[in-house]
Amino acid sequence: MIRFRTTALLAATAAAIALARPPRAVAQPETARVAVFAAASLAAPFRGIADRFERSHPGTRVDLNFAGSPTLVRQIVEGGRADVFASADEANMQKLVDANAVADRPRVFARNRLTMLVEEGNPKKIASLADLARPGLTIALAAPGVPVGAYARAAFAKAGVPVPPSSEEVDVRAVLQKVVLGEADAGIVYATDAVGGTAVAIPDSQNVIARYPIAVLREAPSRELGLAFVQLALSPEGRQILERAGFLAP
Repeated sequence: MIRFRTTALLAATAAAIALARPPRAVAQPETARVAVFAAASLAAPFRGIADRFERSHPGTRVDLNFAGSPTLVRQIVEGGRADVFASADEANMQKLVDANAVADRPRVFARNRLTMLVEEGNPKKIASLADLARPGLTIALAAPGVPVGAYARAAFAKAGVPVPPSSEEVDVRAVLQKVVLGEADAGIVYATDAVGGTAVAIPDSQNVIARYPIAVLREAPSRELGLAFVQLALSPEGRQILERAGFLAP
């Protein structure tokens, strides 16, 4: 009887100690990450594609880095952690190809057009590229090495119009901001960036079509996820997201 009582007491004590201990933390699975470096003009559709990707890959997070394509190239060459690069032109992508930094052949996944963004209501009555060369206007353009800046200068050349004195912005968002804030009378941006603003069309004979290539990088930490992201951007589902944002099919 004494032995039974002692055993029961020990069991009860052990149970009480066990209940008093805090529960062990359940190890949470580590979130997989894929880093996508993309041209500034891709911000809206790539957020949509990233959301779709995360929903189809539970436990995965897409880290988006938007900037001018030359800035992104420099970051990648200097060792920035990136799995995918999407450029607003083929020239900046070629820099990474030449540096042997791209794992697979880049694929063009979207195209875009240029337009002139002017102040709301177009108070300066700007109707053509030639009008941008009028004296007294303040013009915002991206720098020549930035895709939209190079495309803009090509459009002036097609129109036979000298490139007017202008600012040299780091990306298309900076051009957009200059005009929206009233710091410039007009600027040349992508058609997809002029949504909601006052835009003046550039005729086809003078327009330049931007081509957007995408590729997985050779040193990609998450190469398989990067490849899956590229495949989504190239898929009909990804193209639908891009076209809703105003991009043209490749």
